[in-house]
Amino acid sequence: MNIKAEHALTVGATLGEGPIWVDEALWFVDIKQQRIYRHDPATGALDHWPAPEMVGWVLPAEPGKFVAGLRSGPHRFDPATGTFVPIAGVDTDLPANRLNDAALDPAGRIWFGTMDNDEAALSGRLYRLDGTTVTDSGADPVAITNGPAISPAGDRLYHVDTIGKRITVHPLSPDGTLGAGETFLTFHMDDGYPDGAICDAEGGVWLGLYSGWEARRYAPDGTLTDVVEFPVANITKIALGGPDGRTAYATTARQGLDDTALAAQPLAGDIFTFRVDIPAKPPLRAA
Repeated sequence: MNIKAEHALTVGATLGEGPIWVDEALWFVDIKQQRIYRHDPATGALDHWPAPEMVGWVLPAEPGKFVAGLRSGPHRFDPATGTFVPIAGVDTDLPANRLNDAALDPAGRIWFGTMDNDEAALSGRLYRLDGTTVTDSGADPVAITNGPAISPAGDRLYHVDTIGKRITVHPLSPDGTLGAGETFLTFHMDDGYPDGAICDAEGGVWLGLYSGWEARRYAPDGTLTDVVEFPVANITKIALGGPDGRTAYATTARQGLDDTALAAQPLAGDIFTFRVDIPAKPPLRAA
């Protein structure tokens, strides 16, 4: 199915990322501007909080509280006070690295990746946060980790190698052990770069394509089922939400666009929306 995305919210994010639907609102971040956002589509309100470091993602914990992926590691984030409390340090021996993208599994564990902020060195790793303990998943290092996306049953994990233009799928055990990966999808030069990925209620994989002008959905067997066209080039990640879980929201980015490209894409960095047939997975919270 071919869909055209509609403009939903003016943000002008340098690097919009990590959208997630929590308690009837859309949360997302601007990594480079070090901001966490909350948007209420019902009222049009847009709130934001400054982060002390680049922030790759924000995920819900107990009601009203979140875990945020700051450059140095995951932190507890309280929107009521705007405070950030460190949980654990990550890649402390790699000062050029930062946290990039994350997802929750049904047990409440957070799976997140790191990356070289200069997008060159193969220093990005996939980690698991279980309570306050961070463990290396054992997945191969890459320059830019994205996703991961986790199936509704919690038995498959999709790991995105953005620069390598490849997604691997790994078996995921109930105890959090990640099995050996095999290729799920590869992308060509004219596709753009696979960016953030999520799974819907049927295990379909949605992903944004950076420099690709599209978002796509693939069935669990790798079949392309949906293509969404955008008026901007850099689509970073999709969230599914709304009252029925069938409203998609997409973050986008201005990063990497020169003055000519920005003039041609005045909506770059904004939030876009479209409707889907398959709803979101049931909501999860960090343990």
